[in-house]
Amino acid sequence: MDTTRSAASFAVASVIAATCATALAQPQAYPVKPIRLIILSTPASGPDIVGRLMGARLTEAWGQQVIIDSRPGASGIIGAEIAARAAPDGYTLTIATTQAAIVSVMFDKLQFDLVKDFAPISLMASTPFLLVVNPSVPANSIADLIALAKSKPGDLRYGSGGSGSPPHLSAELFKSLSGIDIQHVPYKGVTPALMDTIAGQVHMTISVVPAVLASMRSGRVRALGITSAKRSQVVPEVAAIAETLPGFEYIGWYALLAPAKTPASIVGRLNGEVVNALKSTAVRERLSELGAEPIGSTVQEVTAFIPAQMARIRELVKLSGAKADR
Repeated sequence: MDTTRSAASFAVASVIAATCATALAQPQAYPVKPIRLIILSTPASGPDIVGRLMGARLTEAWGQQVIIDSRPGASGIIGAEIAARAAPDGYTLTIATTQAAIVSVMFDKLQFDLVKDFAPISLMASTPFLLVVNPSVPANSIADLIALAKSKPGDLRYGSGGSGSPPHLSAELFKSLSGIDIQHVPYKGVTPALMDTIAGQVHMTISVVPAVLASMRSGRVRALGITSAKRSQVVPEVAAIAETLPGFEYIGWYALLAPAKTPASIVGRLNGEVVNALKSTAVRERLSELGAEPIGSTVQEVTAFIPAQMARIRELVKLSGAKADR
C-alpha cells in the first residue's frame, strides 16, 4: 500500500517537475510592459521624429506603449550612458546616429562604448547631405566647383554646423578626395551656416536635405551634389558627388540599439517588427519628408556597419583636426 502510494506520488512529482522545466525553458513573452526609448537629441530633431514614428508602429503592433525619453544633454552622452547601463531585457532601447558615433570618437573617458555596450537591432534609415553654394558662385556642378577651388587655393569658404559635425567631416572628405583647399568656418548649428551661405558670407555649406530644400527650390542656394553613393529619391535631379569623385560617400544614419547581452530572441523580434514597419507606405513617406531613405537591415548587417562607421569617422576626425568642445 505504502509502496503504491509512494510510486504515485513520485509520478505526480515527476510530471510537475517536467512541466516547470518546460516552462522555464520557454522564453518569456515579450513585451509584457511598456518600452522606454531613449532619444539622444532634442525634440523635433531627426532622431526624435524617427523614434516617435517607430515607437508608434511598435505600440500598434504589440499593444504595449513605447515611451519616448528625451536625453539630449551633453551631446547625448548622458542618455547613452543610461541606455548602456539599463537591464538587458528589451525594455530600454535607444537610437544611435552618425552624431553619436562622432561623439564616441571625439570624447575620451566616456562611460559607454558604442560597440561593446550595445546590441544592434537594425539600421533603420540613412540621410544624405546636400552641398549647396551661393548663387553668385560661378559653378553649376561638382566638377566646376573643384576647378574653381583649384584656380583659387584657399579663397573659397564653407560653413558647417560646427567642428566635428557631419557636414564638417563630409566637407573634409570632399577636400581630401578632390585635392582642393577651401577654408572651414564653423557655426553653432546648420541653420546659421545656411543663412550665411544665402547671404554670401561663406561660399557654400553642406547640410541635411530638409534644412536646405526650401532655399534650393526658391533659388536662394544652388545644389551641386548629394553625399550619398547614388542619387536620392528625395532630390533625384541633384547629382551624387560620387559621379565626379568615385568612392565619395558620407551619410547620416539611424540605428536602433538595446543594451549588450539582450537575449537574441528579443533582438530578433524587435528587428522583425522594425523591418515590417519600414515597409509601411506611411512610414516611408514620413521618412522621405525628413530626407531619409528607409533601410531595415538585418541584425548581422547593422552589427558590422557600426564598427566600420566608427573606424571611418575616426579617420575623418583625424584628417579634419576637429576637437571636442569642452
